[in-house]
Amino acid sequence: MTKSNKPVIIWLLSGCLLLFLMVVVGGITRLTNSGLSMTDWHLITDTFPPMTEEKWSQAFEEYKKFPEYQKINIHNDFTLSDYKFIYFWEWFHRFIGRIIGMVFLIPFFYFLAKKRLDKSTIKKCIVLLCMGGFQGFLGWFMVKSGLIDNPDVSHFRLALHLTFAFITFAYTLWVALDLIYPNKDNFYPQLRTIARFALVFLIIQIIYGGFVAGLNAGLIHNHWPLMSDGQFIHDSVFIEKNSFILNLIEGKSGVQFVHRTTAYLVVALMVLLYFKSKKYTLSIAQQNGLNALVVLVFVQFALGVLTLLYSVPLWLGLAHQITAFFLLTAMTYTLHRFTK
Repeated sequence: MTKSNKPVIIWLLSGCLLLFLMVVVGGITRLTNSGLSMTDWHLITDTFPPMTEEKWSQAFEEYKKFPEYQKINIHNDFTLSDYKFIYFWEWFHRFIGRIIGMVFLIPFFYFLAKKRLDKSTIKKCIVLLCMGGFQGFLGWFMVKSGLIDNPDVSHFRLALHLTFAFITFAYTLWVALDLIYPNKDNFYPQLRTIARFALVFLIIQIIYGGFVAGLNAGLIHNHWPLMSDGQFIHDSVFIEKNSFILNLIEGKSGVQFVHRTTAYLVVALMVLLYFKSKKYTLSIAQQNGLNALVVLVFVQFALGVLTLLYSVPLWLGLAHQITAFFLLTAMTYTLHRFTK
């Protein structure tokens, strides 16, 4: 890392921190069923929440026109005070998105004007800009799916929004790591290949985490290591939908089965990477990445089991999502250090 790159690195890592915060708040928003509280999207006018009781009442009356209130909350003695609570989390989630936009754009143009970015970094930052804009679109695209007939968002759109946030974070971190480590580490093709497979399966696991969240599939089969009734694969995995493929992407039992089974593959690949690395001479950075990876994957596995056994309490569901973020961080760092 050169001294001239330090401000750029701090800027990129600040973006990573904000993306992490946004995913955490997004998790709270989902777990508290707050995501459909804001029924419209405006770049400027809903930057701040309603400031008067009259404005709050207007927002609440607008919310009452949509399926979540009409089909669910109307029967739950849902008050304006309850609405303010769920509104806050969705508003805060969107507010952080606006902050991320400013934190990216203003320093980007400053560094551009000061010629602090080389051509390669400029290209990567333009990719990041496009990714950030697309992520904002995906957020509204997801919310919109729950404002028509079904008072819940599409689990496909939720998974897309969640996974793309993780990928945007990982790419931002990768760009920062390129500047932190201008010189490459020891290169071992076999270890890089295993690390790439581990990353692919980790991304698949994140996608299915979104599916589980979107379908509330963590509220069934709350047993481990067997699903229930003494079965490794519960009968409902095969019969819930019209086809086996649909069961695995739309059925609650099927989605949960894939998520819990892929967890074993993720653990196995990361443990394999760790033990294979013992044959090679690693740098301190490479060894530190592997150590973090192995510790975090077992912590994440344990949290996943506990979240399932206790039927997804808020704090455990959030801890499971946060640790997934840390695991992706360690995976990105480790792969970067093993890449030629």
